[in-house]
Amino acid sequence: MTEQDLAALEKRANKLFSGRVEFLLSAPQLKFLPEPTVPEIAFCGRSNVGKSSLLNALTGRKAIARASVTPGRTQELNFFEVGEPTLFRLVDMPGYGFAKAPVKVVDKWKNLVKTFLRGRAVLARTLVLVDARHGPKDVDRDMMKMLDEAAVGYRVVLTKADKIKASELEKVIALTEAEARKHVAAFPEIHVTSAEKGMGIGELRAAVLGDAGV
Repeated sequence: MTEQDLAALEKRANKLFSGRVEFLLSAPQLKFLPEPTVPEIAFCGRSNVGKSSLLNALTGRKAIARASVTPGRTQELNFFEVGEPTLFRLVDMPGYGFAKAPVKVVDKWKNLVKTFLRGRAVLARTLVLVDARHGPKDVDRDMMKMLDEAAVGYRVVLTKADKIKASELEKVIALTEAEARKHVAAFPEIHVTSAEKGMGIGELRAAVLGDAGV
C-alpha cells in the first residue's frame, strides 16, 4: 500500500470513528455473544496495560470503555459497534496477568477468551497490547502463543509510549519486533501508541479499518 493509500485510509478511519460508536453488550459466557453478522476486532492485554484508555482514544470518546484504577475490572467480553449501519465491532477482552480475583474466576475468564478466539468465525484480527515501559512479559508471550495455536492473526501494540525516554523506547520497539518474529500469527509491524498524547492513534485506526475489511 502506498503512502497516499495509507493517508486516504487513515482519513476515512478518522471520519468513521468520529461517527457512531456505541456499546452493544457484555458477554460473561459464550451463549451471550451477539450474532456473528459483522467483522470483529478484539483487544487484549495485561490488566494494567491501558486497554480502556486506548479504546477511548481510538474511538475519540472519553469513557466508552471504563478505565479503572483497579486492574482486572473487565471480566467479560465487551462489544462496541462502529458505523451506521454497523460495519464492524470492537471487542474488549478480559485483562490477564495481575487481576485480583480468585483462581476459579481467572480460569473462567481464560476459558471464555480461549474458546472465543478459537471459535469466533467473524474475528478478523486481535490486537495484543504491551506496555512500552516493560516490553513483552511472559504473560504476553503466553497470550501470543495462544493466538498462534488458535491461528488468529494479531498485531502487537505498544501502549504508554510517552512514559519513557525516546532512547529506551527504541530498545523496547526492537525487542518487541524480535519477539513478534518468533510468532507465526503475529504481524511483523509494531504499532507504537500513547492514548494520552494521541501518538499512533490515526495509524492504528487505519489498521483496524483495513483489518475489518470495510
